[in-house]
Amino acid sequence: MLRNLHIQNYALIESLDLDFTEGFSVITGETGAGKSILLGAIGLLTGQRAETAAIRTGAAKCVVEGTFDIEGYDLQPLFEEHDIEYDNECIVRREISATGKSRAFINDTPVSLGILKQLGERLVDIHSQHQNLLLNTEGFQLRVLDTLSEDKSIRQQYTEAYRHYRDTAVRLDALRNQLTGDQGDEEYIRFQLSQFDEWRLQEGEQEELEQELELLSHAEEIKESLYRIDAMLSGDDGGQTSALKSVTSQLRSLTTIYPGAEDWYERMESLYIELKDIADDVSDASERISYDPERQAWVEQRLDTIYTAQQKHRVGSVAELLEIAERFRDTLQRIDEAGERIAAMEKETAAALEALLQAAEGLTTQRQAVATTFEKEIATRLVELGIPNTRFAVEITPRRQPDSTGSDSVAFLFSANKNSALQNIAEVASGGEISRIMLSLKSIIAAATAMPTLIFDEIDTGVSGTIAARMADIMESIASHGRQVISITHLPQIAAKGTAHYKVYKEDTEDATVSHIRTLTTDERISELAQMMSAGTLTEAAINNAREMLGV
Repeated sequence: MLRNLHIQNYALIESLDLDFTEGFSVITGETGAGKSILLGAIGLLTGQRAETAAIRTGAAKCVVEGTFDIEGYDLQPLFEEHDIEYDNECIVRREISATGKSRAFINDTPVSLGILKQLGERLVDIHSQHQNLLLNTEGFQLRVLDTLSEDKSIRQQYTEAYRHYRDTAVRLDALRNQLTGDQGDEEYIRFQLSQFDEWRLQEGEQEELEQELELLSHAEEIKESLYRIDAMLSGDDGGQTSALKSVTSQLRSLTTIYPGAEDWYERMESLYIELKDIADDVSDASERISYDPERQAWVEQRLDTIYTAQQKHRVGSVAELLEIAERFRDTLQRIDEAGERIAAMEKETAAALEALLQAAEGLTTQRQAVATTFEKEIATRLVELGIPNTRFAVEITPRRQPDSTGSDSVAFLFSANKNSALQNIAEVASGGEISRIMLSLKSIIAAATAMPTLIFDEIDTGVSGTIAARMADIMESIASHGRQVISITHLPQIAAKGTAHYKVYKEDTEDATVSHIRTLTTDERISELAQMMSAGTLTEAAINNAREMLGV
């Protein structure tokens, strides 16, 4: 339940700190005093959209903070899911800056608007004239039936079955669309693959051919250079290798009589072995290299084929060309296997649809059972609220195709007269009847859910006198079952029933108009009720009536 509300710089409210009590509370005040502002502020705590226009003129930001007692409402899993510290007391804060930036906090942890809405839907239900309009929307009517269902697992099973069916149906459509696209390109792909088969590309081929072409292009120059080097190293008239061998031999002989030459000998021998090895390699290379114009022409032609293929497919390597070829082959394989894959997916989708229809049938059966009880409860309450000839029915008809809500089309039908046919509720119910229907509906839902706080904004529209008192009794009854009920009202019959009575009023200062709200004392309540009964003019009779209504 809502324990405390703090508002700063919101609309006409400069600063407000208000404590709320358990049970049934009422809020009164003249039209335009700021009751809707109060509701707007509470709405921000439940995740409603923030508007910078709501910031008090001249203020840099507005802050709305609510302290809620959430013990016993099974909210801890929601907090744990979003890594928010849980306590039996929860503080929700909303900040809106003049620049348009909005921030939300739960127990000082920054949260998204989506998370705030999840919590808000579990903390507060605000009934307004807008909700009266929802009464004739099918989605709202379905939610009412599902909310009143004791076994929530049936709705959950349907949701999971629908999600599975939609997933399989989407995948089946994707397979069919892919096959259509692939088949459209099949002739082109087969032609491209025939070219790849002709090219017979090999990984690393391009680099090897480019190196070979470089060698073939300079074969004569390379061979001539190698021949001269070979002659210098190992020529018949003596070369560097022979000279180095002779020096090494001399040093070896010297080591027997001059120990200092040992190191020179070892180093010179290493040089000789290395130079001899180089000379042999140069000689071998000289023998191997020869100018081969036919081979060069073939290599050039092969590289030209590779370069043309790369240019055609806009890539820069044989590896990328091979990847393209592999994709083409994969596409053809998909086409060849598509029939089997689609047949398997069609079977899976058909099974999913069958499971969905079975789940929908279970959901329909549950809704029909709930509707029977709901019809009786609504009718009973409406009779108590002054509509003696009430007839109320829930019409459930099958949809052509199931959707996310099930396979049911739902309509609330209503008649207030014996000789009138049942019709859609919004088409025949007056404003006062709508108010009584919504209050009856809310009282039934409140008994079936764990909603801590219910706020009624002028639920008494279109009623007065005895009926208003009966509506107050219903709200008081809801509160007596562990709910916090707050009613914004213009009727003294309802205002008198509140355990706590708050008054909203405006005050003009030198440069602004400011809204305030405060808790009324017993004497102030007597005066407020008397003014409400006598249209603002206090009379002794009105005061006595107010005392009698309050029982003081």
